Amino acid sequence: MSGVAVVGAGAWGTALANVAAEASAAPVALIGRDAAAMAAIEAARENARYLPGAPLNPHVTPTAALDAVAGAEVVLLVTPTQTLRAVAAELAPRLQAGAAVVVCAKGVERGANALPPEVLADALPGVALALLSGPSFADDVVRGLPTAVTLAASDEALAARLAGRLATRSFRPYTSTDMTGVALGGAAKNVLAIAAGAAEGRGLGASAVAALIARGFAELARLGAALGARPETLSGLSGLGDLVLTATSPKSRNFALGRALGRGEPAPAKLAEGAATASALVALADAHGVELPISRAVAAVVAGRVSVAEAIEELLARPLKSEA
Repeated sequence: MSGVAVVGAGAWGTALANVAAEASAAPVALIGRDAAAMAAIEAARENARYLPGAPLNPHVTPTAALDAVAGAEVVLLVTPTQTLRAVAAELAPRLQAGAAVVVCAKGVERGANALPPEVLADALPGVALALLSGPSFADDVVRGLPTAVTLAASDEALAARLAGRLATRSFRPYTSTDMTGVALGGAAKNVLAIAAGAAEGRGLGASAVAALIARGFAELARLGAALGARPETLSGLSGLGDLVLTATSPKSRNFALGRALGRGEPAPAKLAEGAATASALVALADAHGVELPISRAVAAVVAGRVSVAEAIEELLARPLKSEA
């Protein structure tokens, strides 16, 4: 076995395929569902829909054949959290013995209220699993701008080996064995970014946005403690780092969704992951007796149960308390 397979040919999957090819100069299969779209990417040697103007690395081969994972020792699974289980089931019979699967999704599976590593552990028993997360935009990565992320695996040696397969001059994976903390940071930051975007959309000012980010991080820390995540993970790249990026940049789909909701505008055509995650994150917190008022407000707004104005009023009416 040799090479890498990337399952999911959106912006992030395409950027990671280029990273993997640059890191090792080994064959990389970029796998997408739509055969015509993959043929177009191959013909143009760029993903014009998601990353126009960014050429594919010569070692990247676009394909619609899921069987292309069979020759890979590393498989990057870049699909939305809500479809992760189904895609993993399709992959299971095609994976070679000893292959490592790196999940690159951020969210909480609805219904099961499970984080991505838990979903994969259930869907791919016995497979070596890892998780890639952190503050990163696909267009920054594909342009070679400096980016630092976290690569987590329960086996420290596996995390180090995979980080070596993906590290380039500008893409720097830091390793961790705290998969729960890394996964939780990636899930919660999307929900909290919607809240920050809504505050900006309502014109509440920079002070309100900063307060939402800080109090949102407090929510993340409380839930992390209940789930056994390490505090240093939550304050690192995949927690606070990703939250700051996603909750302050208009390039973030979650922030853009929140801003549209705050302005009373139609939601962007491409649904943000935080919208699908909000209710599941709150359900996960409820199961552990953890209070997440900001995330709960986001879930209510996304579900259409309250308006942004009503959610803000409810948050402002909460009793005064210690900041801890």
